Amino acid sequence: MGNCACLDSSARVDSAQSLQNCSGTLKNSSKTSISSGRSNLTFRSHSDKSTESLPTPRSGGEILLSPDVKSFSFNELRNATRNFRPDSLLGEGGFGYVFKGWIDEHTLTAVKPGSGMVIAVKKLKPEGFQGHKEWLTEVNYLGQLRHPNLVKLVGYCFEGDNRLLVYEFMPKGSLENHLFRKGAQPLPWATRIKVAIGAARGLSFLHDAEVQVIYRDFKASNILLDSDFNAKLSDFGLAKAGPTGDRTHVSTQVVGTHGYAAPEYVATGRLTAKSDVYSFGVVLLELLSGRSAVDKSKLGAEQNLVDWAKPYLGDKRKVFRIMDTKLAGQYPQKAAYTAATLALQCLCAEPRLRPRMTEALATLEQVQAPKTAAKSSLSDHQTVSDSTRKSPSRPHHSSRNRKPTVSSLPPPRQSSC
Repeated sequence: MGNCACLDSSARVDSAQSLQNCSGTLKNSSKTSISSGRSNLTFRSHSDKSTESLPTPRSGGEILLSPDVKSFSFNELRNATRNFRPDSLLGEGGFGYVFKGWIDEHTLTAVKPGSGMVIAVKKLKPEGFQGHKEWLTEVNYLGQLRHPNLVKLVGYCFEGDNRLLVYEFMPKGSLENHLFRKGAQPLPWATRIKVAIGAARGLSFLHDAEVQVIYRDFKASNILLDSDFNAKLSDFGLAKAGPTGDRTHVSTQVVGTHGYAAPEYVATGRLTAKSDVYSFGVVLLELLSGRSAVDKSKLGAEQNLVDWAKPYLGDKRKVFRIMDTKLAGQYPQKAAYTAATLALQCLCAEPRLRPRMTEALATLEQVQAPKTAAKSSLSDHQTVSDSTRKSPSRPHHSSRNRKPTVSSLPPPRQSSC
């Protein structure tokens, strides 16, 4: 959803207090229901009778108006998508269908395909898992928040039973497709780190906003990529305002996606920004390994990525065992170990020991471009050879027998996770 007008480079939050008020319209309940799901869909239990599952009022007055977001009529979006034709379909999820459309960049009126600005139109299924409340949450959060690493909400449609959202079009699709779709071109190391940094910037912005926003559904399918592989977070239907005052957490119904949700949140329903950090650790692990968070085709402990990978993450001699074989060894060893150690820290069972997203971002930026990179020798960016795989502890020597120099990356802090 990304070849629209450029977003302002400086992030801003409008009507922060209104967002907080909106998120607090329904009382939270300490009663929780555990949700499970596949990597690309969010399933939730309908057996829980907590107040968070109750229907919300359906008046247009719920929507926080923003001058940057257009209210479309259903007929306008039907014209923009050529009557939601099957050949305009981009994807499908628990929410409904996403269609490709075209509008004039200035008037935002429908134009013929191939001209004007490309948009992605999400059309909610009336019987879908995402109801009016989540649609409204997404309109109000993305309508008020602006950042280069959040997908841009162009507009919405609220007409009768129709609920639609209009986004900037992201031509490279989701990270999930690039990592796990059969036949997809493997992402090189530099692109993987670039995507991780973009996603980390998006989460850091949300966590440090005037009214903290907890994303709550961070996963590979919700990370969209523009034509230059810049990552943008999408799907804010489960976003929640963070704790305020002397509160340490938000008590809420447990929703999310199996394999990505933090264990303490699943167990207690207590939600904090550190829950997002855990989910970020899972996605970072997916980027490193090329394996999905949950893979039922594998046996035993290997079905769960975190359980399988954790024993290798803190040992520089074993990290290569979790690295994606599609990389064919084309990655810097020390940088990979730093990223793996960061993933381990994010996945720590004790939430307070996980880093803040700003700290995770700083580590990844150092992995991408060490300060002394210009002075680094080739050995700093050596790739993993077959001999290294067989003996990770053996120093690698180039054909000229050059002695490896010390990496310019900072040594990862030791973790008890």
